[in-house]
Amino acid sequence: MPSAYSLPEIYKQEIESLVKAGYYSNRSEVVRDAIRVLFETRSELKLASSVELYKNGEVTLGRAAEIAGMNIYEFKDILKDRGIKIRSPGGTKEELEEESKVIEEHS
Repeated sequence: MPSAYSLPEIYKQEIESLVKAGYYSNRSEVVRDAIRVLFETRSELKLASSVELYKNGEVTLGRAAEIAGMNIYEFKDILKDRGIKIRSPGGTKEELEEESKVIEEHS
């Protein structure tokens, strides 16, 4: 899912300098690493993202809990506290198996 984002010129220069210095092989790698670190260090952003993904039907409950870094029961409590309705499980066999796997991993 390629996306284009605009960055201030100084960030573009800094990114390019990291590639030229050999720390990264390309600009995309720099941006991916920066985003990974952002979500690792700002757990509230990871949680907000997983809630939005779930709320918009883009991920299952189990996957959203996994993204948030918590078990499914903790994530359900977060949704309840925020007034977000929990969808009843359904869908394909694969989706149900994924839910079961995530529940087992976090139990």
